[in-house]
Amino acid sequence: MNIIICGAGMVGFSISKQLQAQGHSVTVIDQSSEDIKKINDTQDVKGIVGRATFPSVLESAGAKDTDMIIAVTRNDEINMIVCQIASSLFNISKKIARIRSQEFLEGKWSKLYSKSNIPIDVIISPEREIAKSLYRKLEAPGALDNVPFVKDKVKLLEILIEKKCPIANISLNDLTKKFPEFKAYIFGAERKDKFVFFKKNDQMKVGDKVYLVVSTDQINKLLSVFGHDEKVAKKILIIGGGNVGLHLAKLLETSDGLRIKIIEKDKNRAEQIASELSSSIVICGDPLDEKILKEANIEEIETVFALTEDDEDNIMACVLAEKYTPSKRTIAIINKHNYNILQESLKIDDLVDPRMATVSTIMKHVHMGTIDTVYSLLDGQYEFLEAKILESSELVNKSIKDSNLPEQVRIGAVVRKEKVMMPSSKLIFEKDDIVIVLSKREQLKEVEDIFRISS
Repeated sequence: MNIIICGAGMVGFSISKQLQAQGHSVTVIDQSSEDIKKINDTQDVKGIVGRATFPSVLESAGAKDTDMIIAVTRNDEINMIVCQIASSLFNISKKIARIRSQEFLEGKWSKLYSKSNIPIDVIISPEREIAKSLYRKLEAPGALDNVPFVKDKVKLLEILIEKKCPIANISLNDLTKKFPEFKAYIFGAERKDKFVFFKKNDQMKVGDKVYLVVSTDQINKLLSVFGHDEKVAKKILIIGGGNVGLHLAKLLETSDGLRIKIIEKDKNRAEQIASELSSSIVICGDPLDEKILKEANIEEIETVFALTEDDEDNIMACVLAEKYTPSKRTIAIINKHNYNILQESLKIDDLVDPRMATVSTIMKHVHMGTIDTVYSLLDGQYEFLEAKILESSELVNKSIKDSNLPEQVRIGAVVRKEKVMMPSSKLIFEKDDIVIVLSKREQLKEVEDIFRISS
């Protein structure tokens, strides 16, 4: 496809990197000559310095022959105008915009986006996507991440193999014999910054980040096998009352029995979010002040989310929380990659890159055919996909063994109506099966062709 990306910030950079690696023709527009130079120097894409709201700039970017435009500049209004021009002047068929301001997304103004008003096909709210991702982490205590597939019938889990893990250094073949009742499939692991596909005789090693799919009704049992018997946290502390913290609190308030506290430094913001929440307690103060932490009863808190816009504050807040209750779970948003090396030494349970939640959501709408949910791994080198098998697919009536899938592609689960099935060489694909797939980036085009509606 021919794709234009407006905005060369962290999200735009990541999306262009993934799309060009998948073989798409990509053009990136940004007013910053420095950001465009960075993209031109590191990626095989066309970078243009200019204002994306100028029709002449879009025309020079090839808008007349573009299939999709992705507007991810730092300004909501610019993203909206870009989509309007893309539709009105260039008839670009698919328009995706990142919209941050809740004023444009909630209440009576949410009907603003339509063909007759502002023609945006897909709206991405980064704060909401990040909040959803953080909320999911609470549902599976012991897992680093937890992503629903097939209307929540199947979960993708990311689990760190620790020294206490009782099934470390046991071959997958032996695990299958030991736990034949489990509907779970282990794809492989992130090991020393590389992904390793597992075979029957391979073992999970201490330090591996293992990725697996499991039938949703078996999550707790499976986590117990990995040595995780933690209970779902009931006492939550959110540090930072920005849009991410507010959205997370709203999601948490939909669950029964949770006690939620928020620490927000800015008085006006604290008053505003307190008026929007029903049961959460909002404390105005500096989250790095020990008096404020004691006011929030930090000793009783079970999970801490550090969600301010300052990476250093988030790290320090988690360190202080760990000081008071070493057993609590700490999760921090971090925008700078180099802070990841501090995670183990500072005993922070999870560092979250907010950029990747947005990128994964956008990539979901880029894929062709019947491909849906997308979860990116290792900066897009691999993707987990949910795809439906149509009558025209070459997989119909073929077994996994005879399907000739690319080497760097694995089937993790097949859902047939309400039944979850784990892959086996004899399993025969049927029309309307929904398949969970892990694919290396270079194989995505072949995966799309397999699941695409035939012409």
